[in-house]
Amino acid sequence: MVDEGRPLFLQIAESVEDSIIDGSLSEQEQAPSTNELAAFHRINPATAAKGIAMLTDKGVLVKRRGIGMFVADGARELLLTERRSAFADRYLDPLIAEARKLGLGPDDLARLLTERATTTKGTSR
Repeated sequence: MVDEGRPLFLQIAESVEDSIIDGSLSEQEQAPSTNELAAFHRINPATAAKGIAMLTDKGVLVKRRGIGMFVADGARELLLTERRSAFADRYLDPLIAEARKLGLGPDDLARLLTERATTTKGTSR
């Protein structure tokens, strides 16, 4: 999991987010504790706590005093919306800009995307 270029607390937060998005951590389900995350990833508990705090601030996790952290209602949809927007910013906007330089319109892009999606079937090229 360790990506040397990104802070560990962000990687911890993203790992919990991934579990919520893929359904392995459901809404209202208890999230791993900071100590569990720290032990699993072999990091300082304060680092794990920083990642959990970030998710709490975003409204993805809620604290139940004396019990622990739980996945908030609507967390999955919140994360999907956020990730879709980030996907568009990171991948689609540059794609559209390059397509314009090449004289490709929306129909051309849609055709290319459809062709690639059906021929690669999820494999990387």
